[in-house]
Order: sequence, then structure tokens, then C-alpha cells
Amino acid sequence: MVISVNPATIKFLQQPTADAWLDQALTHLDTILLDHSHCERKAAGVALNLMFRYPSNVKLVRSLTAIAREELEHFDQVNQILDQRAIPLRSLAPPPYGASLNKQIRVKEPDRLLDSLLVCGLIEARSHERLGLLGAHCPDPNLAAFYRGLMASEARHYGTYWILATTYFESVVVKQRLQVLAEIESELLSTLHPEPRIHS
Repeated sequence: MVISVNPATIKFLQQPTADAWLDQALTHLDTILLDHSHCERKAAGVALNLMFRYPSNVKLVRSLTAIAREELEHFDQVNQILDQRAIPLRSLAPPPYGASLNKQIRVKEPDRLLDSLLVCGLIEARSHERLGLLGAHCPDPNLAAFYRGLMASEARHYGTYWILATTYFESVVVKQRLQVLAEIESELLSTLHPEPRIHS
């Protein structure tokens, strides 16, 4: 997945999503919708946590305020769709994807900040790709249109995390670390998780 941002070309994902994931997702759309709700809530929480951890980084705080606000708007939109489809909110066991990526975040600063931004960027990039797949292939036209409408936001979000990373770190350092993390991210998705999730 490639995106152009001011005006550099950024490559986040090493491997595209397998067809097996799309087949699984389309067969379990109700579960995917429920998981999507959880994903939007968690994405807002991650942005807020970074703001609280690095309150003196003015550009980071301003950028992530906008992301957190937008993620919460998406959370509300998905929840409205759940209501319309009579799908009750409930917890879901998370796939190992997020926790495994977070384990790659180094403990000491400034490495922790760099890794946190890049892991967030990878997750947003994968979300952008997968919501695009749902938008293109979902048999429900309203739901397909909804997912297509979210794609620009997801692209903007991972672009923002990239810009923040290159604001606080040298570009060569960011690219080298992204290569490592992106390979791990793709490996985590190389085997389809048995339970349908956005990041399974």
C-alpha cells in the first residue's frame, strides 16, 4: 500500500491482505462490524495515551487530538450501524495482532516514541487497506459505501503518524525501523486467525 504525503511516497505494508481474510470477513460481517467498533475505540484511546505520555510535543498533541476526535466519530458511526442491524455491543477476544506488534515497541526513549508512532501507522495502514477491500466487495451497498467513506480518514491517519515520526527523528532512522516493523506486521498476518477480525 503506497500513499503520497507532502510529497514523499510512503510504503508501510510489506504484503497485501490474503483473499482468505476477505472471504472470512464477508462471511461474518456482523462480527467484523462489532470488531470494527472496538478498533475505532481502541484507536482513539491509543492517540489519547500518546498525548498524555508526550504532552510537551506540541505538534504531536495537536495532530493526535484530531485523530482521537475522528476515531470517536467513527466509533459512533459504527455503533449506529450495529443498532440498525440489531447487533448488541459485546466484548470480543482480540486477535494476537495488536499485542504482538506492541511487544516490538522498545522501552527506552526516544526509541519508544519512534516505535509507538510507527506501530500506530502500520495498524492504520492495514485498516485502510482492509476497509478498502470491504468497500469494494461487501454485498451490502450501504455498508460498502460506508467503508469506502472511511478510507480517506485511515490514509490520513497513517500519513499523520509517518509525518510525526519524521518530525522527531531522522528520515533514514524512521525508514530503517519501519522496514523491520513492517516485516513483523506482515508475518503476523501470514496465517489467518480462526476468528474473523479486522486485523486477523
